[in-house]
Amino acid sequence: MNTNKTAPAILQTKQHFDILDGLRGVAALAVVWFHFMEWVYASDENFIGHGFLAVDFFFCLSGFVIGYAYDDRIGKMGVLEFFKSRVIRLHPLVILGSVLGLIAFLIDPFGGHTELIGPGKIILTFICSLLLIPFPTMADRSFNLFSFNAPAWSLFWEYIANIVYAFVLSKVSRGFLLLLTIVAAGALCFVAYRSGNLLGGWSGPTFWDGSARISYSFLAGLLVYRYNWIIKNKLGFIGVAILLFLALIMPSSAKWNWLSEPLVVLFYFPLLLALGAGAVLTPGLKKLCIFSGKISYPLYMTHYAVIWMYGNYYLSHKPGTGQLTIIIITGLILLTALAYVVMVFYDIPVRKYLTNKRNKKLASQKAVEV
Repeated sequence: MNTNKTAPAILQTKQHFDILDGLRGVAALAVVWFHFMEWVYASDENFIGHGFLAVDFFFCLSGFVIGYAYDDRIGKMGVLEFFKSRVIRLHPLVILGSVLGLIAFLIDPFGGHTELIGPGKIILTFICSLLLIPFPTMADRSFNLFSFNAPAWSLFWEYIANIVYAFVLSKVSRGFLLLLTIVAAGALCFVAYRSGNLLGGWSGPTFWDGSARISYSFLAGLLVYRYNWIIKNKLGFIGVAILLFLALIMPSSAKWNWLSEPLVVLFYFPLLLALGAGAVLTPGLKKLCIFSGKISYPLYMTHYAVIWMYGNYYLSHKPGTGQLTIIIITGLILLTALAYVVMVFYDIPVRKYLTNKRNKKLASQKAVEV
C-alpha cells in the first residue's frame, strides 16, 4: 500500500510487507475452514484441526506490524491519535459483524428458539457486541464472549494489547521486552498444560486463556521487529504459505496437544514471521498478496453469522459426507465473495470517510495553532 500523501506526517501509513499480508489471508481462510469442520469432526479427526492456531499467528503478526507502524511515531502522534487510528481500522467491521450476527440469529431457520432468550437479553447482548464488552451468557452458544459474532473475542484482546502497547510497550527497552516475552511464554505453557491445548479464550469459562495467547504472540511479534530478526530467503509467498498451512494441519492428539501447540506458537510462528518479512516476493504474486491481506479481516469478521446457521443445519439434518463437502466448498467461496463485497462497499469507504474527517480536523487544529 502506498503512503497516504494527504494525511498529516504523523499519520501517514508505511509500505506493507506484502508477503505478510498474503499470509494473513491464508490464516483467515484457514480459520473459516476450521469453523466449518469443527461442527462435524473431533479435533483428532479434523483435517485442519489446528486451524484455530491461525489466531495466534494473527496476534504475532499484529505485534510485528504495530511495532513497525508506530514505534517511531507514537510519541509524536500521541496516545489518543493512536487509539483513533486503531478504532478506525478495526471497529467498523466489529459493528458490521455484530449486525450480521444478530440478523442471522433472528432469521436462522435451523436454530430458532429466540423466544427462549427474550428481547431484553438479545438487545443487551447486541450492545455488548457492538462495544466489544464480553457477555458470555448464552448457553446454547457455548457461552461465547460475543454470542452474535464469536471471532470478536480475539478483537477484544487485540484492543487490550493495543492499550498496553500505547501506555507501556512503546516505551520499554528491548531487554525488558524480552523479559516480558519470556514470562508470557511461561504463562502460555501453563495454560496449555492445564487445559491440554491452546483452544481457549473465546468463551466465558476460558476467558483468561485468551490473555495468555495474545500476551505471548503479540510480544513475540514486537520482539521480532525490535531485534530485526528478519531472515532473508527465497521461499517466496508460496513457500512460506505452505509452511504456515503445515502447522494448521498438524495432527491433533489429546495426549500431546499440550506440548505440540505451544511449540508451534512459541517458536514456529515467530520463525515464519521472520521468514515472511525477509522473503522475496515474485512480482506476479504481488497483487494476490495485497488482495489476500485486504480481504482477510472482512472475511474473519463476517463469516461466523453463516457458520452458526450451518452448524444448526448440521445438527438438525445430519447431512452426509458428500453433501457436507459441497456445502463447505460452496460456503468458503461465497463467504470470500461476501467479504470482498463488504470490503469494497463498506469497510474501505467507511474507513476512508472517518480518516478524511479526522485529517481535516487535525489540519484545522494545526492552522489555528499557527
